[in-house]
Amino acid sequence: MSRKGLILLATLLLGVGLDQCTKYLVETRFPVGTVQPVIKGFFNLVHIRNRGAAFGLLSSLSPELAWAFFLVTTLVVVLVVGYLWYRLPAASGAAALGYSFILAGALGNLIDRVRLGEVIDFLDFYLGRYHWPAFNVADTLICLGAGLLMWVIFTEEQGGHVSHPH
Repeated sequence: MSRKGLILLATLLLGVGLDQCTKYLVETRFPVGTVQPVIKGFFNLVHIRNRGAAFGLLSSLSPELAWAFFLVTTLVVVLVVGYLWYRLPAASGAAALGYSFILAGALGNLIDRVRLGEVIDFLDFYLGRYHWPAFNVADTLICLGAGLLMWVIFTEEQGGHVSHPH
């Protein structure tokens, strides 16, 4: 197996595994609606169900429409990101990791959507009355992957590796 393939396999196993394990722990230990302070004034563990997209976007859709929309959307994202990963040169370690993080996050949330019709969110960061929307490990992986890909693009541009049309 190539280095790129090993990165994908390890990231999927660890990322989806960690995401599903943490969601299982929240689901089995905290009733929906629980707020458990961890660091007063900054961080709570919560148990929230999110029918919408990241950070609750589009959560007002009917349950059936939301389920179908997000199932199809996630499958399209997985296919597109998988294709982009496939097209990477074998030596593209950082980019392969970025795409792998996004795939692991998308698959972690897809499992919830198929299993529950919604996603379990449980990480709640805030300062005073200003809360960041609750999220989960899968959301974190997607954001890390996107950030890593932006870093790869930025460093390639700075290094003169990206060709610009004239």
